[in-house]
Amino acid sequence: MSKIATREAYGKALMKLAQQRDDIVVLDADLSGSTKSGSVKKVKPEVFFNMGIAEGNMMSVAAGLAASGKTVFASSFAMFASGRAFEQIRNSIGYPSLNVKICATHAGLSVGEDGASHQCIEDMALMRVIPGMKVFQPADAIECEQLIETIADIKGPCYVRMSRLATEQVHDESYQYEYGKADVIQEGKDVLIIASGLEVLEAVKASELLKEEGIIPTILNIHTIKPLDEKTIIEMAQKHSIILTAEEHSVIGGLGSAVADCLCRNYPAKLTMIGVQDTFGESGKPAELFDKYEIDARHIAKKVREAYYGNNQTR
Repeated sequence: MSKIATREAYGKALMKLAQQRDDIVVLDADLSGSTKSGSVKKVKPEVFFNMGIAEGNMMSVAAGLAASGKTVFASSFAMFASGRAFEQIRNSIGYPSLNVKICATHAGLSVGEDGASHQCIEDMALMRVIPGMKVFQPADAIECEQLIETIADIKGPCYVRMSRLATEQVHDESYQYEYGKADVIQEGKDVLIIASGLEVLEAVKASELLKEEGIIPTILNIHTIKPLDEKTIIEMAQKHSIILTAEEHSVIGGLGSAVADCLCRNYPAKLTMIGVQDTFGESGKPAELFDKYEIDARHIAKKVREAYYGNNQTR
């Protein structure tokens, strides 16, 4: 199967939207070749603006354009989009609830050799806490393209977290993205893995490792982190004795925290959080980093085994 990065799908979706609609404007902070937003220049150059290495200013310009009736897509690396421009996003986009889609690529440990300074593992926490901000993380290119087309019709600010790394696809071409609705990748029993982004594929690979032992986990893809599909999470939690979350983000403030908040309020249950454990990343190949920080398929399978056999011993 060919490997495609979600950022590639982002560029493809932007080209479609720019050709179909007159309200679309695309901004980038001098990274359009990497974020793939520059693809818009090929089909409609008059709606693309390179704002230079000035993310705060880009967000302020995006706010002004949105206040004038435009649907604005503002792109940069996750570290710069969410971190460097946080104040402008909060005060100029979030507070007035303007129609800006902040699309951040190169998120998480999978940025690889660029190291801790570029491996943003805090962005979902930062964006989740802004009132009214909707937060997304597609699992693959197929889902990403549909997600981008969907949020163009959602009024108000949105944050989309995408990866640099090209990966295999979790979905096939028949897949239909549904805003705010958790995606059941596979149904199993006893074990529930709630994953997002690149970790959905790692959860699928972990399931293959566990299959020979007769452990078939249910895998739930959370592409919409906020608003969270609490109904499905609660229903699934009630059917499974073991619940794990898996994310390429800090376990503080990300998917794990969102699921824990939901369960604590509605269905208190023990939860194992797989993710970056209150530490920075480092330079290395993505696969090596996933292994070291214990977020790859092998470590997900290990955590499932620990919980599964531990539970069975106490029954």
